[in-house]
Amino acid sequence: MTTTVPRPPAKKSVRDRFLRLAETVTTPLLPEDYLDLVAPLRAGAALRGRIVAVDLETRDAATLTIQPGRAWRGHTPGQYVRLGVDVDGVRQWRAYSVTSPPGRPDGRISVTVKAIPDGRVSNHLVRRTRPGTIVQLDQAQGDFVLPDPTPARILYLTAGSGITPVMGMLRAGVPTRADVLVVHSAPTPADVVFGTELRALAERGEIRLVERHTDRHGLLGVDDLAGLVPDHLERQTWACGPVGMLDAVQEHWAAAGVADRLHTERFRPTVISPGEGGTVTFTRAGLTVAADGATPILDAGEAAGALMPSGCRMGICYGCVLPLRQGAVRDLRNGEITTAVPGDGVLIQTCVSAAAGTCDIDL
Repeated sequence: MTTTVPRPPAKKSVRDRFLRLAETVTTPLLPEDYLDLVAPLRAGAALRGRIVAVDLETRDAATLTIQPGRAWRGHTPGQYVRLGVDVDGVRQWRAYSVTSPPGRPDGRISVTVKAIPDGRVSNHLVRRTRPGTIVQLDQAQGDFVLPDPTPARILYLTAGSGITPVMGMLRAGVPTRADVLVVHSAPTPADVVFGTELRALAERGEIRLVERHTDRHGLLGVDDLAGLVPDHLERQTWACGPVGMLDAVQEHWAAAGVADRLHTERFRPTVISPGEGGTVTFTRAGLTVAADGATPILDAGEAAGALMPSGCRMGICYGCVLPLRQGAVRDLRNGEITTAVPGDGVLIQTCVSAAAGTCDIDL
């Protein structure tokens, strides 16, 4: 007779036992939550950055130099990065162009922010942010970049803070043997972000620069381009600025039948008004439920019949993570509010997040 002896259960490693003990002691937080306090930029952590310098460019614009975490994958000149910024207890996400060249020896990046009237986040970053502040980061994205090979004739058409992605391209190196023309509009010479640097590039003959100051010349319109840049429709053009300007140039290029020569960059406004509780819509499930500000979205969804992913009750963390497509949620552990608009790709833990207003969950 053959006797089968069952194998003894595999011994857990010292590390596994330590982590299990740590999770027990720190519940409802995780050990990683405490590590975030002392090493927020460490390998394996969510991507963050530490602001190491804030330098004024104009009376209402500042450049933030950021040391990104180890997960940062770099950027292509002209791309933007989304920053998650905590303003008065509410996490807001905004997109800003990377204005530093890629591959800096110190690994740092910079974004340049222009404070706009009633802009909650932009004014906070320009006027209240101090070195040492930790911000959330996404990887760089966007296709407002130069192709390879570089066109022989380039027009950069910008206004206000629209110069920021273009400055990222210029700092990466002006293409040799390319005719690069920058047409930029700002209220006054003093309001031209990077004005000194742009004028120095023009003096060295690396670019041609046309400045239009609205206090003297009025708003820059497409009708002005024929006189300023007679061959503008023949150039590959990168345009970034106010919505009205971009709408006008897109119509102008399309009417001339050369829309393929125009590349534009737009940043949408984000307006989210957090509250206490609200309606939660599970978009793919077709369910909408009312939830108070103290009930986890996981519980609210299950009570409404939604098939919610979760491993929380078995001690498996992050099994309940879902995308927040739009709206605001409050973290029940610390009161932090996270907001999102379509396309942000924000992930939340439904077991510790409650509705802070109307929100849509991708389920």
